[in-house]
Amino acid sequence: MTDCDLLIIGSGPAGIAAATTAASYDAQVTLLDEQANAGGQIYRDIENCSDHMAEVLGEDYLYGRKLLDQLKQSNVTRINNATVWAITSEGCVTYSRQQTAHQIQAKQVIIATGALERSSPLPGWTLPGVMTVGAAQILLKSQQISIENAVLAGTGPLLYTVANQLIKAQCPPKAIIDTISTSHYLRAAASFPVGSSATIIKGLSYLKNIKKAGIPFYKGSTDLRITGTNSTEAIRFQHKRQSRTIETDNVLLHQGVVPNTQLSRSLRLDHTWNAAQHCFQPDIDLWGMTSTPNIRIAGDGSGIGGALVAEMQGKVVALGALATINKITTSTRDSLAAPINKQLTSQAKLRKFLDILYKPPTALLQPQDTTIVCRCEEVTAGDIRSYVNIGCSGPNQTKAFGRCGMGPCQGRYCGLTVTEILASENKLSHDEVGAYRIRSPIKPVTLAELASLHSEK
Repeated sequence: MTDCDLLIIGSGPAGIAAATTAASYDAQVTLLDEQANAGGQIYRDIENCSDHMAEVLGEDYLYGRKLLDQLKQSNVTRINNATVWAITSEGCVTYSRQQTAHQIQAKQVIIATGALERSSPLPGWTLPGVMTVGAAQILLKSQQISIENAVLAGTGPLLYTVANQLIKAQCPPKAIIDTISTSHYLRAAASFPVGSSATIIKGLSYLKNIKKAGIPFYKGSTDLRITGTNSTEAIRFQHKRQSRTIETDNVLLHQGVVPNTQLSRSLRLDHTWNAAQHCFQPDIDLWGMTSTPNIRIAGDGSGIGGALVAEMQGKVVALGALATINKITTSTRDSLAAPINKQLTSQAKLRKFLDILYKPPTALLQPQDTTIVCRCEEVTAGDIRSYVNIGCSGPNQTKAFGRCGMGPCQGRYCGLTVTEILASENKLSHDEVGAYRIRSPIKPVTLAELASLHSEK
């Protein structure tokens, strides 16, 4: 058991910003990350990015070098390849590294584990050859592998970003099937963020590049289904009231991202349903404080805002932690945070616009009966609906009725869909239905790791 003032879990933009901010005020900071290098998903492997890949991945990705340089120049204790699998409300964090378990006791813990891609349960999504757009981008960043002959299906900023990156990598998508309807554009227009015109212009430039590359773009598509016997062979969909089929062996799905709440759920922290983003998020105050006083959350794990918002939140949350452990005064905290909070308020307007524009389609939130929802245990949406008829009112009961949520992912990917279905079938609010109860260990742990933890004591 070792001690520190501030322990941060995750070294994406929120985690790095929190760590460097706290270290600059002479706090003893430890930064844990599951990856081999800092950067999180958004700046994954930025330290090893070649000039060629820098050109492919673009300026937004290269911005991560600035954060990494700040981290290297700080006196933060960095522990990479560390898998956190347990945390207590008293600030004791247990993790494994190189098959050995360790524990750290911290005065304040900041969870900065970011987001997960929203699952896209549609017919055929479990076939070999189907992956998420985010997974394809990870291959591009970490292995310089481009998915060939790919059809990108869904919607959201990341989908257009990756399409542009594949174009620059000389491996353009075969087609893009976009699920945004015209009604979404009309509703979002009322919340157009005038002060965020640069971001909007960048998004429009991505669409222009896609058109210039001659990639077929099917806007407002519905009824997506992936077909194939033993692997992906084609994707079918409706576009302008016509049935279309595109033959392909690779489909990349994306419908936005949602907060990664596994650690916060394991702590039994208070969470609330975010109707705009169709997901649960932990309840926090301005300084990232949760319902447990020494546990804070920063970045997309507290609600989706994007990389720049996560970085700003990391700084603010760190200032809150520093004031709590008396490294700075509350007046200093407030004055330092004021200009950052002003920027966050401006960014919130952009987020409102994006949430309306990229709202997940109803067919995704309420899949048809034959569609698999729980990939691990092959439980369908129809199975879950049938449980309601015999008294199932919450996600945790689905485990008893049919093992839904009991696989290796522990409900990370099926959980929100299960809540959506149960809320609709039982005519209850999402908060009333709730989410899966998460217990430690958060990640698989071997007996050898448990034994090593005992020997340390």
